[in-house]
Amino acid sequence: MLACRAVNAATLALLVLASYVLAYRFYSGFLARRVFALEADEPVPSRELADGVDYVPTRLGLLWGHHYTSIAGAAPIVGPALAVIWGWLPALLWVLIGTIAMGAVHDFAALVISLRHRGRSVGDIAGDVISPGAKRLFLIVVAFLIWIVLAVFAFIIATLFVSYPAAIFPINVQIVVAIALGWLVYRRGVPVLLPSLVGFALLLTAVFYGQAFVDAFPALRDVSVGAWVWVLMIYSFAASVLPVWLLLQPRDYLNSHQLLLGLGAMIGGLMLLAPPIAAPAFNPNPEGAPPLLPFLFITIACGAISGFHGLVASGTTSKQVACMTDARPIGYGGMLGEGTLGLLAVLATTAGFATADQWHAHYASWSAASGLAPKLEAFVHGAATFVSQLGVARATAETFVAVMVIAFAATSLDTGARILRLILSELGESAGIEVLRNRYVAAGVGIGAALLLALTQAGGKGGLLLWPLFGTTNQILAALTLTVVSVWLRRAGRPYLYTLVPMVLVLVATVLAMLGEVRGHVASANWLLAGSASLILALSLWVVVDGVRMLRRPVAGARPPAPDAG
Repeated sequence: MLACRAVNAATLALLVLASYVLAYRFYSGFLARRVFALEADEPVPSRELADGVDYVPTRLGLLWGHHYTSIAGAAPIVGPALAVIWGWLPALLWVLIGTIAMGAVHDFAALVISLRHRGRSVGDIAGDVISPGAKRLFLIVVAFLIWIVLAVFAFIIATLFVSYPAAIFPINVQIVVAIALGWLVYRRGVPVLLPSLVGFALLLTAVFYGQAFVDAFPALRDVSVGAWVWVLMIYSFAASVLPVWLLLQPRDYLNSHQLLLGLGAMIGGLMLLAPPIAAPAFNPNPEGAPPLLPFLFITIACGAISGFHGLVASGTTSKQVACMTDARPIGYGGMLGEGTLGLLAVLATTAGFATADQWHAHYASWSAASGLAPKLEAFVHGAATFVSQLGVARATAETFVAVMVIAFAATSLDTGARILRLILSELGESAGIEVLRNRYVAAGVGIGAALLLALTQAGGKGGLLLWPLFGTTNQILAALTLTVVSVWLRRAGRPYLYTLVPMVLVLVATVLAMLGEVRGHVASANWLLAGSASLILALSLWVVVDGVRMLRRPVAGARPPAPDAG
């Protein structure tokens, strides 16, 4: 165990944030010009296919907030909150390097390829770029991942409602305010900034009255996790079929205010406190933990690179981009924002502990630290420690952080529900099942399946049965997305090594991790997980092999990437 108690968390934060600024200024600019050749006057799907439901041209600031909060769910918190068990240094390096060289490139690329294919998902585009078989296999992997995400995120939010009932009131106030904001902006033509700031002020006020609301309605303390799962799934159905401008966009925009304020408060408190990091820099053999390599790369997914982000970029965001050059700040810049959240999660769960003994007590073993509650508690405790340095009462700081975490998870929940509805429609079109092209039917099938998965165990936690597969499935999905983009770039005569190299690295690490997981599931006779993991691995490798075969074909008549003709 290597201890570096003299390392100051504030100094580390400044170094990482400066690296993000430089990466956006130089590397993302290079990608936009030389790799993707973005032009401001290119046609975009939101204008060509505008329907007022999914395809809605949206100003940059509003869409950035929607995209950012959709990808910044609970995963970039719970992943680093567990990965620090191997020490803060490996976790921090993966968040830094993964975000700049892999995750932001992945998100940017997924958004651009979708914009140039009529706003279709990357899985659907795989049929054009690789093969029709690759398309079907890709979409099956996507549907499986989002199915798990919906079930587990509903359980996470429900668990937080039970643990922090004071968060119930502000979360519901946010929904009402979001609908009012959407109506004002899109139906009354009111500029978004002022009403969004008023709505955000109402939300902050609601945070201070959250506990009073629970005291006035004490029955809320007795609502079970399973009951909250039902409520959240019903909400998800509504969010997935309503016009995107009425709930998702304005709610996520409000969430972006909250998220930026929360990140700013945590960073400000961290700078004032300037604590030494209580955790060891390197802790190679924690009790009961799998090996650091390759499992670090699947434990921290959304804080470094995540296949789910490609689904958001190509599933919902691409249908709302109003100008092609907006893809750079939304795709690359949005992932840098998530990397900032991953950075603060690492620091909150290491420097947020007052002493090394406290940290070691919390991270005594893998089994003690890997549960959902220990990970969330470590983050809420550390983040509230930072925020309280600004003069905020400790209890209020904890409520604010809890509301922020729930808001993160909720935006991923309703965006995931919408993506699943769109993916099922694409699968229905591919298989000739016309009924799935109806958005209400597709949403009902997707939400119903997620609800059944969630309720397969008491307390609404059935999704946790398959949650061990999330990390590897999510990362192999990122590799598949980068495979499709790399083939597309090569066929178009554009530089493709900037997406191919991250694809190879993510694929190798994920396949090794998945093989290790399969061996572990077989050894423990967990045939459900062993069989599911083996099937996902086989389907994914099939797509990759098809992609590699396309990469090896000679390129004839290469031309710059252009919008899909239909």
